[in-house]
Amino acid sequence: MKFAVMGAGAVGCYFGGLLARAGYPVTLIARPEHVRAIEQDGLRVQTLSFDERVKLAASAETSAAAGADVVLLCVKSTATEEACAALRPHLAPGTLVLTLQNGVDNAQRAQAALGNEVDVAAAVVYVATEMAGPGHVQHHGRGELLLAPCSRATELVEAFARAGARVEVSDNVRGALWAKLVLNCVYNALSAITGKPYGTLTAAEGMDQVMQGLMDECLAVAHAEGVRLPAHLAQAVRDIVRTMPTQRSSTAQDLARGRKTEIDHLNGLVVRRGAALGVPTPLNQAMWAMVKLLESPSGG
Repeated sequence: MKFAVMGAGAVGCYFGGLLARAGYPVTLIARPEHVRAIEQDGLRVQTLSFDERVKLAASAETSAAAGADVVLLCVKSTATEEACAALRPHLAPGTLVLTLQNGVDNAQRAQAALGNEVDVAAAVVYVATEMAGPGHVQHHGRGELLLAPCSRATELVEAFARAGARVEVSDNVRGALWAKLVLNCVYNALSAITGKPYGTLTAAEGMDQVMQGLMDECLAVAHAEGVRLPAHLAQAVRDIVRTMPTQRSSTAQDLARGRKTEIDHLNGLVVRRGAALGVPTPLNQAMWAMVKLLESPSGG
């Protein structure tokens, strides 16, 4: 099974690096600075258990995805349609595209952009990683995927297991995506606004009440949407600080690099859906507004 990773940032480099390390053909489609570093020295995969340079193909061109059996779509939610439009001419019928992205609607958006000849399935990503430098991915914790039923599910579970990543197949990926959205809405904006990792955030005076309020608003919107959320979600949200205490959110990382964030697809989505459903979301509105200010050219 041949893999391509579209948008090989922290998540894509981590899972692509593990698959390549396990012997699978992998092509990373990434920013030019990462491609140059990977071509010269390989991809440095620094995890909690090993630190190795992994040899694999890398390109800045979308055409490098041609011939892949499985494409891991790891672009920001803001770029889903653009990335899929660029991929579409290079994918053979029956290619499987897995959306390893934040947000709850990327699989539907990707399927619409790619057409019906390509299979699209959603995956929920549970991993703390960052790009520590060009061609260098650093792992801070976890590393699992929850996958919607799809054409290659059995093969994928076996491939990722061989690579050292646990994958489960679930018939309630929608609920899991919403559960992750709740988690992201609680942590991402706060980490971005303060510049602090999760462990420091939760230790701050008064922060428990703020985070509980954010979670309560998200849960109210999810229930109004008719989403079947996993049991023990509140405990899972609290446990993040134990499993990822040193992690700064992807939103914080984007702001630090001067990039557009995914806040419109996180707290912003909760605000929009809350408004449509008549559910008040003032704390999520505040998080969204502050991150939008920080990501504006004059806001930093």
